[in-house]
Amino acid sequence: MSQNMIPLDGESQKKRVCYFFDSDIGGFHYGPGHPMKPTRIRMCHSLVMNYGLYKKMEIFRAKPATKREMTQFHSDEYVEFLSRITPSNMNSYIKEQHKYNVGDDCPVFDGLFDYCSISAGGSMEGAARLSRDKCDIAVNWAGGLHHAKKSEASGFCYVNDIVLGILELLRYHTRVLYIDVDVHHGDGVEEAFYTTDRVMTVSFHKYGEYFPGTGELRDIGIGKGKYYSLNFPLRDGISDENYKSVFEPVIREVMASYDPSAIVLQCGTDSLSGDKLGCLNLSMRGHANCVKFVKSFNKPLLLLGGGGYTMRNVSRAWAYETGLAAGVELAPEIPVNEYYEYFGPDYELDVRSSNTEDMNTPEYLERVKNIVLDNLRHLGGPPGIHITDIPKMPIDDDMDDLNQDEDLIPPDARRHRQLLDSRIQADGELSDSDDEGEGGRRDHTQHRGRDSEPRSHSSEADVAGGRRFGIGVGILSSGAAGSTHGAGPSGHTTMVRPVLSGHLPMEVDTPTTTESGPTPIEPVAANGTTDHHSGDQSPKTNGTAAVVDDATATSVES
Repeated sequence: MSQNMIPLDGESQKKRVCYFFDSDIGGFHYGPGHPMKPTRIRMCHSLVMNYGLYKKMEIFRAKPATKREMTQFHSDEYVEFLSRITPSNMNSYIKEQHKYNVGDDCPVFDGLFDYCSISAGGSMEGAARLSRDKCDIAVNWAGGLHHAKKSEASGFCYVNDIVLGILELLRYHTRVLYIDVDVHHGDGVEEAFYTTDRVMTVSFHKYGEYFPGTGELRDIGIGKGKYYSLNFPLRDGISDENYKSVFEPVIREVMASYDPSAIVLQCGTDSLSGDKLGCLNLSMRGHANCVKFVKSFNKPLLLLGGGGYTMRNVSRAWAYETGLAAGVELAPEIPVNEYYEYFGPDYELDVRSSNTEDMNTPEYLERVKNIVLDNLRHLGGPPGIHITDIPKMPIDDDMDDLNQDEDLIPPDARRHRQLLDSRIQADGELSDSDDEGEGGRRDHTQHRGRDSEPRSHSSEADVAGGRRFGIGVGILSSGAAGSTHGAGPSGHTTMVRPVLSGHLPMEVDTPTTTESGPTPIEPVAANGTTDHHSGDQSPKTNGTAAVVDDATATSVES
């Protein structure tokens, strides 16, 4: 075992991990001054490779999602718009940009549709491999874009790869649990499954004068989906200890009450301390504890990325969590890699909490936790769902064994890179020349004493000094819920909430608040097919819901 990787204690069985990465992802750029930087995924991958994690898992470059696959959730017109618009022709689509909320927070940039295809393709193929028992854990850090709606971009997200991945899982699994630890509420995913009991959504997020303005304690679902949406609103500065004190009891009770057969975990790292847009105070290990705890239930697990705007911390956390998925803990000293200077001055794999004040009092957390657990008690056990026939989809053809003829390749011929990436080194196996230096056999150069200063992180420039994004209604705006489009009560706001002194009061003093809410909207009955045509847009729900019947997962206008 390399000195860079330490086996985890108490691992009952080794997990088969599929890790998805497309080298093209780092080449996309949202624009000058925009906080979302796809380069962070390449930085994470560089750490993963230089730590030697490639020996512990299969690495895949997923097939990019097609327009047809995207329309399993998104409307035909919206997907067609994304595929056509470019910076050179965007002036011809002014009306459509306004209609689909593209611009400012969600700018038009070169390769926009390719970027969406890579993100969605990894999540869909990861879900497909989990469903076919080709792996136990699938990892796609390019995914987790949880704000995108059926016919609308939102919060740096254009295509909701999470919904597409869950729809793929629902073809084989009766119940899927979605957990979101991003600092922002997972509104796009909650809204998509707000009326069904086949998906339970659980989101831990900052609430109150904060984007997207949804995710109240009272947002619990409608119709068949009532009590299958759980929201845990947090205040600024929550610590590792307090986060763990609410995350683990809630998830433990969810697992006991709902008994999902697969789990999707969105690992947004803007909940880390020091994030440029976040306001929580989790350390790297506090954030990773969520991954470790969810993994302990031994269910098929899809790990996805999400928010995270301090690149050096995002890549640290996701690399560390990739190691946890593969059953190892990465050593604290970061190995030399192409982004090495970004991790100075300590060059350590750690994100520490700050001394910021935790505004989440024990009394507040206890009241909210009790209300959430009380909502869970209304379930009365997991819903009874029977799947008869598994619908045929295009991705099924891609899941066949592509390496079935590998044994026929002449022994002297060069293997394709894809075959080499899919090999996993067994523990105790003799190292090859690429791994010389493990166990102290190589002289290690000390890089910390170099005279040169670390280069400036121009890619992490302060947003305030450049182009301004999110004016008025975006993720960067401090305005609250006046522009929300969620499915629950907090998404039906017609006027800006008043700015209150102190903390926005959460209605947690009496459990009766969980019963309140708007008059339930009558859900459209699923007809067993996918509606690929968008109808009139509702000004409140934005026409976005993935209605799932007992046989398959379908997305229709609600």
